[in-house]
Amino acid sequence: MAALAREDGARGREQGRRGCEHYDRGCLLKAQQFCEECSTLFGEYYCSICHLFDKDKKQYHCENCGICRIGPKEDFFHCSKCNLCLAMNLQGNHKCIENVSRQNCPICLEDIHTSRVVAHVLPCGHLLHRTCYEEMLKEGYRCPLCMHSALDMSRYWRQLDDEVAQTPMPSEYQNMTVDILCNDCNRRSTVQFHILGMKCNICESYNTAQAGGCRISLDQQ
Repeated sequence: MAALAREDGARGREQGRRGCEHYDRGCLLKAQQFCEECSTLFGEYYCSICHLFDKDKKQYHCENCGICRIGPKEDFFHCSKCNLCLAMNLQGNHKCIENVSRQNCPICLEDIHTSRVVAHVLPCGHLLHRTCYEEMLKEGYRCPLCMHSALDMSRYWRQLDDEVAQTPMPSEYQNMTVDILCNDCNRRSTVQFHILGMKCNICESYNTAQAGGCRISLDQQ
């Protein structure tokens, strides 16, 4: 091992040094931000716990997360139940799921807890990378895990109300009802069938799924 270290150090001298003239790849190093001999700065940010050198991105070390986060620190708080640092505007304003940060992002399947990409908390409490969330909205509006609406859809539901009112069904379908399950309130109801969507009678969401066959009311047969 000593011979390999000497060879590695000699190779480093031949190829040119990194850091400062006091750094030798073949030696044992004590991780620190500055060179003890010439005070050369190795990293604008240095964490003595993670031994992380980086450019200054307003980083801070979160004891509860166990890693360094990109800050600034005052813009984030640590949610002990979600086990993740979240933006301050979510404090007391998000649904917590135990250790949800320890799951992979359901879009890219990459780790969320150690990612440098900011996590986005959906109304249902599930987490996605912010960039994955933005890409998801180009294709749909539902959480990929539980199908709950991933954002406030009330404005769109009102527009859909108008479209349904302006699009009468053919006479043979006008008295047809269907059982539905609402993905937003998780409750079942029986509503009038419409090709544009079936509105939940309880929470007025159109984020519903048919839970049974269509049928015509007996008094209309």
